[in-house]
Parts: sequence; C-alpha cells; structure tokens
Amino acid sequence: MSAADALFNPSDEHRLLRQNVAEFTRKEVEPQAAEYDDKGVLNVELFRRLGELGLLGITVPIDDGGSGMDATAAVIVHEELSKSDPGFCLAYLAHSMLFVNNFYHCSNEEQRERYLEKVIDGEWVGGMGMTEPGAGTDVLGMTTTAVDDGDHYVVNGTKTYITNGCEGHCFLVYAKLDDRITSFVIDRDCPGFSTSNHIDKLGMRGSTMSELIFEDCRVPKANLLGEPGGGLTHMMRNLEIERLTLAAMSVGIATRCVEIMVDYAAQRKAFKQPLNRFGQIQRYIGDGYAMTEAARCLTYNVARDVDPNKRSRVGSDAAKLFAAPVGKQVADWAMQVMGGAGYCREYPVERLWRDAKLLEIGGGTIEAHQKNITKDLTSEWKARNG
Repeated sequence: MSAADALFNPSDEHRLLRQNVAEFTRKEVEPQAAEYDDKGVLNVELFRRLGELGLLGITVPIDDGGSGMDATAAVIVHEELSKSDPGFCLAYLAHSMLFVNNFYHCSNEEQRERYLEKVIDGEWVGGMGMTEPGAGTDVLGMTTTAVDDGDHYVVNGTKTYITNGCEGHCFLVYAKLDDRITSFVIDRDCPGFSTSNHIDKLGMRGSTMSELIFEDCRVPKANLLGEPGGGLTHMMRNLEIERLTLAAMSVGIATRCVEIMVDYAAQRKAFKQPLNRFGQIQRYIGDGYAMTEAARCLTYNVARDVDPNKRSRVGSDAAKLFAAPVGKQVADWAMQVMGGAGYCREYPVERLWRDAKLLEIGGGTIEAHQKNITKDLTSEWKARNG
C-alpha cells in the first residue's frame, strides 16, 4: 500500500466505501444536483437511498444498527458526495453527524431503541439546533431555556439557520436548564414545536434551512440526553467530526473544480492554441491542484486521530480553517478559466462556487478557528514552559 493510499484509504473497507459512494454520486447524485439546487429543496427520496447504502449511521457501531466505521470513513463520504452536490451532502452531514453521531454518544439504551433504527434507515430526517438569532459563535449566549415541569421540560426559544429544518422529524437541541447548557431530543410532534418557512439562501440549495420555534414546547423527561448541564461537552465533542467533514466537503468541491479546469483548458482554444498553453491558466490549475492536495492531506491526517474518546480540537480547527477557503478559491479560479461559460448555470462551477462560501461560516467561522487554535497552542506553550 502506498503512503497516499494508507492515508486516504487506510483499509480495504475504506477503499470499497469510496468506490461505492463515488459510483452512487456519479449515477444518482450528479443528475439531480442542478434541478434541486434550482428548486431549493432536499431530494428526500434520494436522501433515503443513503440509508439503504448504510451511510446514515456510518459512525454508529454495527451492534446498534450502524456501519461501525470511523472519522476517516465519514470524511470519505463527504468528500465524494460534495464533488457533485454539496447541498445534498450538507443535508447528509446535518443528519448523520449533527444528529445521529451526536445522539448516539450522549443517549441511553432506551433512547437509542426509540430513534436509531428510524434515523439510520432514513425514515426520520434529523438535524441539530444550536444557532440562535442572537447567538451563533457565542454559544454561551444562547437564550433558549428549558424548565422542569413534572414529567416534562417546557422549552422556549428559537433556533435559526437549521439545516433540515423543513423535512426534519427529530432534532438534537441545546437549551439552558438552570442556566446550564443541556441536550434534548425534540420531535416535530412535541406540543409547542413548529418550524418557520424555508429560509432561501445563496448556495447549498439542495438542502433546506428554517427556524425551529419552541413556544411552551413540552418535551418528555425521557428526551433529556445525558445529564443536565452536559450539553457543552456533547457539543464540543461533536464539533470535531463536524469540522472535519465540512473540511472534506471543501476538498470535494475543490477536487471537482480542478478536474473541470483541466478538462476545459485542454479542449478550449484561444489564439489557435489550447488554454492550458497560457501561463496564467497554468497558474490557476497548478496552484489549485497543490492547494487541494494540501487541504486533502491535512484533513485525512487529522481524521486518523479523531474519535469520541480522544480530543483533537486544534487539529479539526486547523483542517477546516485551511480547507474551507480552498474550495471557494479553486471554484473561483475554475470560473475564471471558463470565462463566461463558468458564470452560466448551464455548468456546475457557478453552483459549486456558491456552495463553497458556507464552509467559511458554518460549523464555526474561520475567525473562530483562528481564536481556538491560538488559545490551544498558547495553553500547550504554557504547559511546556511552566
């Protein structure tokens, strides 16, 4: 096994996973991507096909109905899906990482029996509610509250910019219980829970976004996840694999855009010679490829050290900080190479360009990653130097 293969496909199981997801993406995801981007809705029928492929519970142990794979496997799926439809992939991430993976690691056996089968086979679409109208990166500033009321908790507040909000049945929601961030699973049929209309957006249009609204929402006591006050730990643990998979999405976008540049520059002629004979075009292709490979290597290298029992915040922050702008930059260069054609909706580049921007915002802004890395490296420095 080559060094590169050991990093990107560390086992036969990983290699087969990549082959299967790549084939599924080419045959089923690519043909519908432009249509659902134009509609601005999730292709729910296709989403449920991910359940048939065993992808919706990819990090859940086999004994509990999942595929029993690791962070590298999750990165592979997100990279391959994003080569064709990052919006569809974002819906997958919100379900499989933000709900299923997070839920599994902070739930008890009774809760798993109620939810896992339905979310792993795709019958129920899941999501996660953290961001609020007045609190995004500042998670401690959230104002959604939960109050103990006998057999229920009464939840009040609003979560916004929630992926899968329109189709979702169940959401992992963070709220303050006695002023401590606590995790709950809240179903659409809980009294007092509603969602807003779809929030239209620039990119990632193959997934939907809405507000989650809780007005004296009654949540059964059995839907408390973990211990009261444990929500911050749940959130921080899950953010690592979320940021890795978001980085992988950017790598997928960049990889596709490099392929498009190479193909177009070889076939398109100007002044009686292929575009790839011109130095500026060579710069876009060469730099784009190098940046993409650097982002890919960093993302997969960090993925080897991420699991629920081992923290790697500085690594996952660094992967997303570096990779997120790469997708946007390489998509921009691909559009520049294609000229007017790249700007037209007939070709996928303008969609990939729009999709890429979210990766600098969602799952932690690039500014948040810079802050976290500086804080963590300073802590390490202090530990070394007394």
